[in-house]
Amino acid sequence: MPKKIRKIFLIILFPIIFFGIIAVFGVVFIKINTPLAAQITDKYLRPILGNNLVISMEKVFYNTSDKIAQLTNRSSSFQFLNGKDGENISGGNLDLTPIPVTYFKAQKDEGIWKNYKFSTIPDKEVMAYTFVRPDSKRSFAFVTLIQLDMKELKIAAVAGKEQPSGVIGIPGPGKIPSEIAGSNRLIAAFNGGFQYKDGAYGMIVNNKTYLPLKNDLASLISYSNGDLKLIKYEGSIPAGNVDFIRQNCPMLLENGEIVTYSDANRQLWGRTPTSSIYTWRSGVGITSNGNLIYAVGNNLIPDTLAQALKMGGAVNAMQLDINPFWVRFNTFDTKGDGTYNTSTLTKGVYDGSAQFLSGYQKDFLYVYKR
Repeated sequence: MPKKIRKIFLIILFPIIFFGIIAVFGVVFIKINTPLAAQITDKYLRPILGNNLVISMEKVFYNTSDKIAQLTNRSSSFQFLNGKDGENISGGNLDLTPIPVTYFKAQKDEGIWKNYKFSTIPDKEVMAYTFVRPDSKRSFAFVTLIQLDMKELKIAAVAGKEQPSGVIGIPGPGKIPSEIAGSNRLIAAFNGGFQYKDGAYGMIVNNKTYLPLKNDLASLISYSNGDLKLIKYEGSIPAGNVDFIRQNCPMLLENGEIVTYSDANRQLWGRTPTSSIYTWRSGVGITSNGNLIYAVGNNLIPDTLAQALKMGGAVNAMQLDINPFWVRFNTFDTKGDGTYNTSTLTKGVYDGSAQFLSGYQKDFLYVYKR
Protein backbone atom coordinates (compact mmCIF):
# COMPACT_ATOMS: atom_id res chain seq x y z
CA MET A 1 0.00 0.00 0.00
CA PRO A 2 1.48 3.39 -0.98
CA LYS A 3 2.54 5.57 1.93
CA LYS A 4 0.09 8.38 1.09
CA ILE A 5 -2.89 6.01 0.88
CA ARG A 6 -1.82 4.29 4.10
CA LYS A 7 -1.71 7.66 5.84
CA ILE A 8 -5.22 8.56 4.65
CA PHE A 9 -6.42 5.11 5.72
CA LEU A 10 -4.99 5.60 9.22
CA ILE A 11 -6.51 9.07 9.49
CA ILE A 12 -9.93 7.60 8.71
CA LEU A 13 -9.46 4.47 10.83
CA PHE A 14 -8.19 6.19 13.98
CA PRO A 15 -11.38 8.10 14.91
CA ILE A 16 -13.49 5.00 14.17
CA ILE A 17 -11.39 2.92 16.56
CA PHE A 18 -11.25 5.76 19.11
CA PHE A 19 -15.00 6.29 19.23
CA GLY A 20 -15.57 2.54 19.15
CA ILE A 21 -13.45 2.15 22.29
CA ILE A 22 -15.29 5.04 23.95
CA ALA A 23 -18.62 3.47 23.03
CA VAL A 24 -17.71 0.08 24.52
CA PHE A 25 -16.30 1.75 27.64
CA GLY A 26 -19.43 3.88 27.94
CA VAL A 27 -21.73 0.88 27.66
CA VAL A 28 -19.83 -1.00 30.36
CA PHE A 29 -19.70 2.05 32.65
CA ILE A 30 -23.42 2.75 32.27
CA LYS A 31 -24.23 -0.89 33.04
CA ILE A 32 -21.98 -0.96 36.13
CA ASN A 33 -22.98 2.39 37.65
CA THR A 34 -25.96 3.97 35.91
CA PRO A 35 -26.60 6.72 38.54
CA LEU A 36 -22.98 7.89 38.51
CA ALA A 37 -22.87 7.85 34.70
CA ALA A 38 -26.02 9.98 34.55
CA GLN A 39 -24.74 12.49 37.10
CA ILE A 40 -21.33 12.82 35.39
CA THR A 41 -23.02 13.30 32.01
CA ASP A 42 -25.40 16.04 33.18
CA LYS A 43 -23.13 17.90 35.61
CA TYR A 44 -19.82 17.76 33.75
CA LEU A 45 -19.95 16.48 30.17
CA ARG A 46 -22.93 18.54 28.95
CA PRO A 47 -21.53 21.92 30.18
CA ILE A 48 -18.10 21.16 28.73
CA LEU A 49 -18.93 19.40 25.46
CA GLY A 50 -22.37 20.84 24.74
CA ASN A 51 -25.76 19.17 24.65
CA ASN A 52 -25.73 18.05 21.00
CA LEU A 53 -22.30 16.42 21.18
CA VAL A 54 -23.22 14.56 24.36
CA ILE A 55 -26.46 13.35 22.76
CA SER A 56 -24.42 12.10 19.77
CA MET A 57 -22.12 10.26 22.16
CA GLU A 58 -25.12 8.80 23.98
CA LYS A 59 -26.43 7.57 20.65
CA VAL A 60 -23.17 5.72 20.05
CA PHE A 61 -23.22 4.30 23.61
CA TYR A 62 -26.82 3.10 23.65
CA ASN A 63 -27.00 1.90 20.07
CA THR A 64 -23.78 -0.07 20.60
CA SER A 65 -25.38 -1.63 23.65
CA ASP A 66 -28.44 -2.41 21.54
CA LYS A 67 -26.31 -4.18 18.92
CA ILE A 68 -24.65 -6.24 21.62
CA ALA A 69 -28.07 -7.13 23.03
CA GLN A 70 -29.23 -8.24 19.58
CA LEU A 71 -26.33 -10.70 19.48
CA THR A 72 -26.50 -11.97 23.05
CA ASN A 73 -30.05 -11.58 24.44
CA ARG A 74 -32.17 -13.47 21.97
CA SER A 75 -33.39 -15.94 24.59
CA SER A 76 -33.88 -13.45 27.43
CA SER A 77 -36.97 -13.76 29.60
CA PHE A 78 -38.98 -11.25 31.59
CA GLN A 79 -39.89 -11.39 35.25
CA PHE A 80 -41.67 -8.91 37.49
CA LEU A 81 -40.19 -7.90 40.83
CA ASN A 82 -42.31 -7.90 43.97
CA GLY A 83 -45.57 -7.79 42.04
CA LYS A 84 -48.68 -8.46 44.12
CA ASP A 85 -51.38 -10.45 42.39
CA GLY A 86 -54.73 -9.65 43.88
CA GLU A 87 -57.92 -11.52 43.10
CA ASN A 88 -59.72 -9.96 40.14
CA ILE A 89 -62.93 -8.25 41.20
CA SER A 90 -65.82 -8.10 38.74
CA GLY A 91 -67.37 -4.79 37.80
CA GLY A 92 -64.15 -2.74 37.85
CA ASN A 93 -63.28 0.00 35.37
CA LEU A 94 -60.03 -1.58 34.14
CA ASP A 95 -59.92 -3.36 30.81
CA LEU A 96 -58.27 -6.70 31.59
CA THR A 97 -58.66 -8.18 28.10
CA PRO A 98 -55.45 -10.15 27.33
CA ILE A 99 -53.13 -8.51 24.80
CA PRO A 100 -52.31 -10.83 21.86
CA VAL A 101 -48.63 -11.80 21.55
CA THR A 102 -47.81 -10.77 17.99
CA TYR A 103 -44.18 -11.33 17.14
CA PHE A 104 -42.74 -14.09 19.33
CA LYS A 105 -43.64 -17.23 21.22
CA ALA A 106 -45.47 -16.06 24.33
CA GLN A 107 -43.58 -15.96 27.61
CA LYS A 108 -45.21 -16.60 30.97
CA ASP A 109 -47.84 -13.92 31.73
CA GLU A 110 -46.99 -11.93 28.60
CA GLY A 111 -49.97 -9.74 27.73
CA ILE A 112 -51.94 -10.99 30.76
CA TRP A 113 -53.12 -8.17 33.03
CA LYS A 114 -52.41 -8.79 36.73
CA ASN A 115 -54.19 -6.92 39.49
CA TYR A 116 -52.05 -5.02 42.01
CA LYS A 117 -53.95 -4.92 45.29
CA PHE A 118 -53.55 -1.85 47.51
CA SER A 119 -54.24 -1.87 51.23
CA THR A 120 -55.94 1.51 51.07
CA ILE A 121 -58.44 0.26 48.41
CA PRO A 122 -58.74 -3.46 49.18
CA ASP A 123 -62.13 -4.04 47.57
CA LYS A 124 -61.48 -2.51 44.14
CA GLU A 125 -59.21 -3.00 41.17
CA VAL A 126 -57.44 0.30 40.59
CA MET A 127 -54.18 -0.82 38.97
CA ALA A 128 -53.23 -3.68 36.68
CA TYR A 129 -49.94 -4.44 34.98
CA THR A 130 -48.49 -6.66 32.26
CA PHE A 131 -45.64 -6.69 29.75
CA VAL A 132 -45.41 -6.73 25.96
CA ARG A 133 -42.74 -6.89 23.26
CA PRO A 134 -43.52 -4.29 20.59
CA ASP A 135 -40.44 -4.65 18.36
CA SER A 136 -40.47 -7.52 15.84
CA LYS A 137 -36.65 -7.45 15.64
CA ARG A 138 -35.95 -7.30 19.39
CA SER A 139 -37.34 -10.13 21.47
CA PHE A 140 -35.42 -8.69 24.43
CA ALA A 141 -37.16 -5.27 24.30
CA PHE A 142 -39.69 -5.62 27.14
CA VAL A 143 -42.23 -2.93 27.98
CA THR A 144 -44.08 -2.92 31.29
CA LEU A 145 -47.60 -1.52 30.93
CA ILE A 146 -49.45 -0.16 33.97
CA GLN A 147 -53.16 0.65 33.74
CA LEU A 148 -54.70 2.96 36.34
CA ASP A 149 -58.41 3.46 37.00
CA MET A 150 -58.87 7.23 36.90
CA LYS A 151 -62.47 7.02 38.11
CA GLU A 152 -61.10 5.92 41.49
CA LEU A 153 -57.77 7.75 41.34
CA LYS A 154 -56.50 11.27 40.67
CA ILE A 155 -53.22 12.39 39.14
CA ALA A 156 -51.10 15.41 40.06
CA ALA A 157 -47.86 16.91 38.76
CA VAL A 158 -44.82 18.22 40.62
CA ALA A 159 -42.19 20.52 39.12
CA GLY A 160 -38.68 19.48 40.14
CA LYS A 161 -36.33 21.57 42.21
CA GLU A 162 -34.06 22.00 39.17
CA GLN A 163 -35.99 20.74 36.14
CA PRO A 164 -37.63 21.72 33.96
CA SER A 165 -37.48 25.36 35.09
CA GLY A 166 -35.40 25.67 38.25
CA VAL A 167 -32.39 26.31 36.03
CA ILE A 168 -34.03 29.57 34.85
CA GLY A 169 -35.00 30.67 38.33
CA ILE A 170 -38.41 29.04 38.70
CA PRO A 171 -37.86 25.99 40.94
CA GLY A 172 -40.66 23.65 41.90
CA PRO A 173 -41.30 21.92 45.24
CA GLY A 174 -39.83 18.65 43.97
CA LYS A 175 -41.81 16.38 46.29
CA ILE A 176 -45.24 14.89 46.94
CA PRO A 177 -47.20 17.14 49.32
CA SER A 178 -47.12 15.91 52.90
CA GLU A 179 -50.92 16.10 53.15
CA ILE A 180 -51.18 13.46 50.40
CA ALA A 181 -48.32 11.26 51.59
CA GLY A 182 -49.49 11.40 55.20
CA SER A 183 -53.08 10.58 54.30
CA ASN A 184 -52.19 6.99 53.26
CA ARG A 185 -53.86 7.65 49.87
CA LEU A 186 -50.72 7.62 47.72
CA ILE A 187 -50.78 4.88 45.06
CA ALA A 188 -47.97 5.49 42.56
CA ALA A 189 -45.48 8.02 41.21
CA PHE A 190 -43.50 8.14 37.98
CA ASN A 191 -41.12 10.32 35.99
CA GLY A 192 -42.16 13.40 34.07
CA GLY A 193 -40.65 14.87 30.91
CA PHE A 194 -37.38 16.19 29.50
CA GLN A 195 -35.01 18.69 31.04
CA TYR A 196 -35.09 22.36 30.06
CA LYS A 197 -32.14 22.07 27.67
CA ASP A 198 -33.78 19.20 25.79
CA GLY A 199 -36.70 21.24 24.50
CA ALA A 200 -37.99 23.58 27.24
CA TYR A 201 -41.38 21.91 26.90
CA GLY A 202 -44.28 23.60 28.65
CA MET A 203 -45.41 22.95 32.21
CA ILE A 204 -48.17 24.64 34.22
CA VAL A 205 -49.21 23.46 37.70
CA ASN A 206 -51.96 25.05 39.82
CA ASN A 207 -51.96 28.16 37.60
CA LYS A 208 -48.20 28.62 37.96
CA THR A 209 -46.34 28.64 34.65
CA TYR A 210 -42.99 26.94 34.99
CA LEU A 211 -42.46 26.95 31.21
CA PRO A 212 -44.83 28.42 28.58
CA LEU A 213 -46.75 26.07 26.32
CA LYS A 214 -45.57 25.47 22.75
CA ASN A 215 -47.69 24.66 19.73
CA ASP A 216 -47.81 21.22 18.05
CA LEU A 217 -46.58 19.30 21.10
CA ALA A 218 -48.19 16.43 23.01
CA SER A 219 -49.80 17.83 26.16
CA LEU A 220 -51.20 15.94 29.14
CA ILE A 221 -53.96 17.94 30.84
CA SER A 222 -55.57 17.14 34.19
CA TYR A 223 -58.72 18.90 35.37
CA SER A 224 -59.94 19.55 38.91
CA ASN A 225 -62.89 17.19 38.41
CA GLY A 226 -60.48 14.34 37.64
CA ASP A 227 -60.90 14.34 33.86
CA LEU A 228 -57.80 13.76 31.75
CA LYS A 229 -57.02 14.81 28.19
CA LEU A 230 -53.96 14.19 26.07
CA ILE A 231 -53.94 16.46 23.04
CA LYS A 232 -51.75 18.07 20.43
CA TYR A 233 -51.64 21.65 21.71
CA GLU A 234 -52.43 24.17 18.99
CA GLY A 235 -52.89 27.36 20.96
CA SER A 236 -56.00 26.60 23.00
CA ILE A 237 -56.83 24.40 25.98
CA PRO A 238 -60.13 22.46 26.15
CA ALA A 239 -62.47 24.23 28.57
CA GLY A 240 -62.39 23.34 32.25
CA ASN A 241 -60.65 24.09 35.53
CA VAL A 242 -57.10 22.87 34.83
CA ASP A 243 -54.88 21.43 37.57
CA PHE A 244 -51.80 20.91 35.40
CA ILE A 245 -50.46 20.68 31.85
CA ARG A 246 -47.21 18.97 30.93
CA GLN A 247 -45.81 18.88 27.40
CA ASN A 248 -43.12 16.58 26.02
CA CYS A 249 -42.20 15.95 22.36
CA PRO A 250 -44.71 15.39 19.52
CA MET A 251 -47.65 13.01 19.83
CA LEU A 252 -47.03 9.26 19.72
CA LEU A 253 -50.67 8.22 19.31
CA GLU A 254 -53.59 10.28 18.10
CA ASN A 255 -57.11 8.85 17.95
CA GLY A 256 -55.72 5.32 18.02
CA GLU A 257 -53.21 5.85 15.20
CA ILE A 258 -49.42 5.88 15.57
CA VAL A 259 -48.32 9.34 14.39
CA THR A 260 -44.74 9.31 15.64
CA TYR A 261 -43.27 9.92 12.20
CA SER A 262 -46.26 11.40 10.41
CA ASP A 263 -45.58 14.25 7.99
CA ALA A 264 -46.71 16.76 10.63
CA ASN A 265 -44.50 15.31 13.37
CA ARG A 266 -41.41 14.27 11.41
CA GLN A 267 -39.86 17.75 11.51
CA LEU A 268 -40.55 18.07 15.23
CA TRP A 269 -38.85 14.75 15.98
CA GLY A 270 -35.97 15.96 13.83
CA ARG A 271 -35.39 18.65 16.46
CA THR A 272 -35.24 15.90 19.10
CA PRO A 273 -31.97 14.10 18.30
CA THR A 274 -32.62 11.50 21.00
CA SER A 275 -35.40 10.00 18.84
CA SER A 276 -33.06 7.58 17.03
CA ILE A 277 -31.46 6.19 20.21
CA TYR A 278 -32.40 2.68 21.33
CA THR A 279 -32.63 3.20 25.05
CA TRP A 280 -34.94 3.01 28.07
CA ARG A 281 -38.04 5.10 27.36
CA SER A 282 -41.27 5.90 29.14
CA GLY A 283 -44.59 7.24 28.00
CA VAL A 284 -48.16 7.83 29.06
CA GLY A 285 -51.46 7.37 27.28
CA ILE A 286 -55.20 7.60 27.85
CA THR A 287 -57.65 4.85 26.92
CA SER A 288 -61.07 5.29 25.33
CA ASN A 289 -62.73 5.04 28.78
CA GLY A 290 -60.37 7.52 30.42
CA ASN A 291 -57.93 5.19 32.14
CA LEU A 292 -54.24 6.07 32.28
CA ILE A 293 -51.59 3.81 30.73
CA TYR A 294 -47.95 4.23 31.77
CA ALA A 295 -45.31 2.38 29.73
CA VAL A 296 -41.63 1.83 30.45
CA GLY A 297 -39.14 -0.41 28.70
CA ASN A 298 -35.67 -1.02 27.35
CA ASN A 299 -34.19 -0.76 23.85
CA LEU A 300 -36.98 1.41 22.48
CA ILE A 301 -37.33 4.20 19.95
CA PRO A 302 -40.44 6.44 19.90
CA ASP A 303 -42.14 4.24 17.30
CA THR A 304 -41.92 1.03 19.38
CA LEU A 305 -42.90 2.93 22.53
CA ALA A 306 -46.00 4.11 20.65
CA GLN A 307 -46.71 0.54 19.56
CA ALA A 308 -46.53 -0.68 23.18
CA LEU A 309 -48.92 2.03 24.37
CA LYS A 310 -51.35 1.17 21.59
CA MET A 311 -51.15 -2.52 22.55
CA GLY A 312 -52.05 -1.47 26.11
CA GLY A 313 -55.23 0.26 24.93
CA ALA A 314 -54.12 3.90 24.71
CA VAL A 315 -55.78 6.01 22.01
CA ASN A 316 -53.75 9.18 22.63
CA ALA A 317 -50.19 9.03 23.97
CA MET A 318 -46.96 10.95 24.51
CA GLN A 319 -43.37 10.19 25.40
CA LEU A 320 -42.03 11.10 28.84
CA ASP A 321 -38.40 10.92 30.01
CA ILE A 322 -35.79 8.52 28.61
CA ASN A 323 -32.50 6.79 29.52
CA PRO A 324 -31.86 4.31 32.35
CA PHE A 325 -31.44 6.63 35.34
CA TRP A 326 -34.37 8.91 34.54
CA VAL A 327 -37.21 6.45 33.89
CA ARG A 328 -38.80 5.82 37.29
CA PHE A 329 -41.97 4.18 38.52
CA ASN A 330 -42.97 3.27 42.06
CA THR A 331 -46.05 1.81 43.67
CA PHE A 332 -46.83 3.00 47.21
CA ASP A 333 -48.78 0.59 49.42
CA THR A 334 -49.59 2.18 52.76
CA LYS A 335 -48.61 0.66 56.08
CA GLY A 336 -51.38 2.72 57.68
CA ASP A 337 -49.18 5.28 59.42
CA GLY A 338 -48.21 7.57 56.55
CA THR A 339 -45.34 5.32 55.46
CA TYR A 340 -45.34 2.92 52.53
CA ASN A 341 -44.02 -0.30 51.10
CA THR A 342 -42.75 0.53 47.62
CA SER A 343 -41.92 -1.41 44.47
CA THR A 344 -40.59 -0.62 40.99
CA LEU A 345 -42.42 -3.70 39.63
CA THR A 346 -39.71 -4.41 37.08
CA LYS A 347 -35.94 -4.78 36.96
CA GLY A 348 -34.06 -1.92 35.33
CA VAL A 349 -36.43 0.85 36.44
CA TYR A 350 -34.76 3.11 38.98
CA ASP A 351 -36.29 3.32 42.46
CA GLY A 352 -37.25 6.95 42.98
CA SER A 353 -39.56 6.46 45.96
CA ALA A 354 -37.36 8.24 48.50
CA GLN A 355 -36.78 11.25 46.24
CA PHE A 356 -40.45 11.51 45.28
CA LEU A 357 -41.25 11.90 48.97
CA SER A 358 -38.30 14.00 50.12
CA GLY A 359 -37.26 16.07 47.10
CA TYR A 360 -36.30 15.37 43.49
CA GLN A 361 -34.45 17.52 40.97
CA LYS A 362 -36.76 16.64 38.06
CA ASP A 363 -40.51 16.88 37.54
CA PHE A 364 -42.77 13.87 38.06
CA LEU A 365 -46.38 12.79 38.40
CA TYR A 366 -48.12 10.96 41.22
CA VAL A 367 -51.45 9.18 41.60
CA TYR A 368 -53.57 8.95 44.72
CA LYS A 369 -56.96 7.74 45.91
CA ARG A 370 -59.66 10.35 45.41
